Amino acid sequence: MISFFVMEPGRLRPPQMETDMTLKETLDLSAQKHGDKTLMKFKRNGQWQTLSYRQFLALVRNVAEALVRNGHVRPGDRVALLGANSPEWCAIHYAITGLAATAVPIDVKLQDQEVTHILSDSGAAVLLMDSTSDANIYGLADRCPALRHIILFGDRKPELVNGKTRGIQLHDFDQILAATQAGAKGHGAAYDRFHPKDDDVASFIYTSGTTGRQKGAMLTHRNFTANYRQIDDAIDIFPDDNFMVILPLHHSFAFTVCLVTPVASGTSMSFVESLRTVGENIRETSPTIVPAVPLLLEKMYNKLKAGIQAKPAARVLWTLGVRGPVRNGIREKLGGRIRLMISGGAPADPTMLRGLEDLGLKAREGYGITECAPVLTLTPFDAPIRPGSCGKPIPGVEIRVVDANAEGVGELAAKGDNVMKGYFNNPAATADVFRDGWFLTGDLGYIDADGYVFITGRKKALIVNREGKNIYPEEVELQINQSPL
Repeated sequence: MISFFVMEPGRLRPPQMETDMTLKETLDLSAQKHGDKTLMKFKRNGQWQTLSYRQFLALVRNVAEALVRNGHVRPGDRVALLGANSPEWCAIHYAITGLAATAVPIDVKLQDQEVTHILSDSGAAVLLMDSTSDANIYGLADRCPALRHIILFGDRKPELVNGKTRGIQLHDFDQILAATQAGAKGHGAAYDRFHPKDDDVASFIYTSGTTGRQKGAMLTHRNFTANYRQIDDAIDIFPDDNFMVILPLHHSFAFTVCLVTPVASGTSMSFVESLRTVGENIRETSPTIVPAVPLLLEKMYNKLKAGIQAKPAARVLWTLGVRGPVRNGIREKLGGRIRLMISGGAPADPTMLRGLEDLGLKAREGYGITECAPVLTLTPFDAPIRPGSCGKPIPGVEIRVVDANAEGVGELAAKGDNVMKGYFNNPAATADVFRDGWFLTGDLGYIDADGYVFITGRKKALIVNREGKNIYPEEVELQINQSPL
């Protein structure tokens, strides 16, 4: 579930992009158009630093050169990436896909057995890993036979870097970048020798849905750039937009909205230091677009409400209905420029959506799923909130209900250029989720007469009692959550 919150009405329309472009082509085009413009803001050693489009592309080229020389990466290879959000993470991903290889992003919070499952299932021969993660790099070799190289980036490097352990070659990221920097700038650079196609798989994003072992959703360059264009046709992106990067980039929602979209649209992005510093970082960087999870937005909403109550003047003005100055104060608390907040990862509480609307944060809810790269629906900005709905399909996306019951509730199916190729190395699971060219989302819902989509639950979570009545656990959970206890 994805929810959109906007402070100003309008449609999101970045500069037009040709159809069927690759991630590499979007970066090259933006670097050509916006070379010295700031792409990324990030904090190091207590100070904010920046990377321009030209500097970021140079880093991507350098990483690509290092991957070819030290990891022997070639088109079609799978290269795993395990690390927290950072400019380096972004550059590594664009370098992998720029070589026509496939990136396999991994959640840093996964247990070792889950990491090894992804590495083994994907057949990744190279792993780039943040050295500050808790994964046991020395325990990976025995369970990942295809793994040959581990490249460690970050500040904390093991002593055995630049050597071999259990058949795996260890490399220091900074050292191999320094050794290949000149080659990345010269003729015959690796980045210039390989050219991915729009139908090539850019990423395996592992997802388990509600049950079962994680499966690698094969998302192509076209899937990601198509979803960017679909968002482009639904809402407005302005040249001075600044995206706040809070959500982990290994998820498709954050990857598409917080990385692909800024790069392709020629805008900027700012990284939070941690979840503890979100408020501080928002004030420091003045973002215009802040994607977040519902829990974070609920905390923000409650804090804003408490702030009104704690200030007598604000409380009186609010009670008297003079709310413009209070709403302007809220805007300043959010950095002064924020106009759009996006909640993803779970359904948002309708009460919170209405509350944000009351505070001057125009709330709009949408829906997305990993296998669709991921955005599928969005509530139109020129229409009021429809309680319980996640909006209408965005341009370029079709949604229908299959196997509907007497109440019109059935499984939601989607079609569009953003839908994945299938699950890697799992034809049975792929066959289960495709029917006549439609992707079966596993989500139950219905579509009303006006085309609004409503989610009622997950297919595998549906309970049918002895009377034959359908019980959706999500609806029960929603009622339980209303209790102050």
